[in-house]
Parts: sequence; C-alpha cells; structure tokens
Amino acid sequence: MLIQIPPSSACREHEVTPESLYLSRRRFLAGVGGAAAMAALPLCAQDASVYDNVEPAKAPAWFDAKLAGTRWRTVTAGDESITPFRDATHYNNFYEFGTNKGDPARYAEKLRVEPWAVRIEGEVDKPGTYALEDLVKPHALEERIYRLRCVEAWSMVIPWLGFPLSELLSRAQPNGNAKYVSFETRLAPDEMAGVRSGFSLIDWPYVEGLRLDEAMHPLTLLAVGMYGRVLPNQNGAPLRLVVPWKYGFKSIKSIVRIRLVAAQPKTTWQTIAPEEYGFFSNVNPEVDHPRWSQAHERRLPSGLFSPNIVPTRMFNGYEEVASLYAGLDLRKNY
Repeated sequence: MLIQIPPSSACREHEVTPESLYLSRRRFLAGVGGAAAMAALPLCAQDASVYDNVEPAKAPAWFDAKLAGTRWRTVTAGDESITPFRDATHYNNFYEFGTNKGDPARYAEKLRVEPWAVRIEGEVDKPGTYALEDLVKPHALEERIYRLRCVEAWSMVIPWLGFPLSELLSRAQPNGNAKYVSFETRLAPDEMAGVRSGFSLIDWPYVEGLRLDEAMHPLTLLAVGMYGRVLPNQNGAPLRLVVPWKYGFKSIKSIVRIRLVAAQPKTTWQTIAPEEYGFFSNVNPEVDHPRWSQAHERRLPSGLFSPNIVPTRMFNGYEEVASLYAGLDLRKNY
C-alpha cells in the first residue's frame, strides 16, 4: 500500500527510480540472503552515495520479515535530493543523549531497544500493552519520503519506513471522549546520559501530543525504519512518530506510551517555553520564532562557505493538511 499524496506536495514521477532497476535489485537480493541483505543495501536512495559507507544497525528478526513484504518505490520530495544517510543519522536532536547534534550518534548505542513494549490507553475501547513486533505485525510497511523541518531552521529529506498512525489508533477504537493523542518517550537514565545531566531543563520523560484529527491524517506516520533499514537508535529506535508538516520536535522518538485523552495534553517544549513553542507547531514561514526568522531553512548537507538555503514552505509543503486548520488563527495558534 502506498499513500497517495495530492500534487501540491507529491513526489514527481521523473524522480522515480526505473522499475527495471528495482526488479533487478530485488532479484539480486533474493539470491544473496533475502531480507537480511535487503536491510544492508541502498534500496531507498537515488544512489549509494547517500549511505556514505555507514554501518547499518542490526535489525531484529521481525523487522527483516516485515521488510521482505515492503513495496518499494524510490522518489525524492519534488526536485529535492534525499539527504545523505550520514547527515540524517549524525546531525539531530535527541536530548536524552545530550544537547550537541553529534551526541545522539555518539551515545545512543547504549539504548536497549529489545525487547520493547508500547502501552495504548486512555479513551479507547481496546487498551493494552503490546510487544513491538505484535504492534507492527498487522500493518504493511510503506516507504515515504518526507521533508523534515527543524524549528531551528535546518531541514532534511528522509525516506522513512512505517505505517499510518491512523491504522493503529483505529485498532484501539477511540471512544467519543477522545480528542487528543499524547505520546511518551522511554525514560532510562542508566542508558541516557542527557537525562542524568544536572543542566537539563526538561522534566523527563519527553512528551508530545496531537489533535486526534491530526493523528488520523493519512500523512502521519509511525516509523520503524529509514533508508531501507531499521531505525538507528539516535533517530528514535525502535518506534517514532513522523508528522511532516510540523516542526521536527513534534515527531517524538522511542515511543513507549500512547494515550488518547479528552483535553489538550501538555508537551515538553510548550511547557518549557510556551512563548516560543506552541502546541500546534506547524511549519509556517510567516510566523517567526522569537529569536530567528522561519522564512528560510538550511537544507543539509550545507557547508560554511556554501550554505544550502531554501525558502520555507507553508506546512512544509504539505498543503493538503490546510483544511485541518480552517478558521484557526495560525499566528495565535502557533
């Protein structure tokens, strides 16, 4: 199953890898070890250079099995190139492991991602705690290549592997009181150096939230992989949210709890600095951060002497979500 994205943000057909190339790669994989080999080869890239010879994380058996049934289609986001794998995995924010962009890649290997369980609770008719492999089992993985826009005005283009959050929520059967969805990241101080830091302003665990209609939108993804591989720890293994029209901090990592609630939940950055980080946090070039402009972004890779600066698009280019906010003042509800 592949999501059908309206033309305003759709990946363009001339950017799609030729089907013959994909078929030949698939035949090759079948002869050299199937799913395990698939996880180690650049199926989701325009060319092998986006991998930069970075060693992939070891995938659990359930992921390899799901990967074997994935329908592949390699595209870019419009005319934009996919961000090299090394940039996407070595320049990010995951404050549980430190505040520097390289800290997650440096320290997140200590995060134990097996076994992993997710609790679904609150205003649902079918609550429960599920092992990750059981949570994912009913869903077909899809590859989706999304722009990722950080509130700090840098951005990437990343091929994710996952399934729509709406499918999982539908299984849980939200009741009439459910209006919002809250998410919680795993808290493991012995594995997370940033949590142990005395300088952190965050009241752990990290929490985020969406309105129910945002969570049910077909663009909203639960990701278990990226670049044709299992998610690296530093990118939110083994389960993270991806909401491409919102600033990146809304796409919470390493999820252990999903709760459907009646009232708007508190979120980590909104609690720390509500004048800077609102609940909605939609990408909006017309609403500046109090300390910098949001009209442009630095698309990685970007060098000191050759910065790759591009204009920021409303809703990060995913205009099909605009109807979710009809009549809402997006300057006030930032």
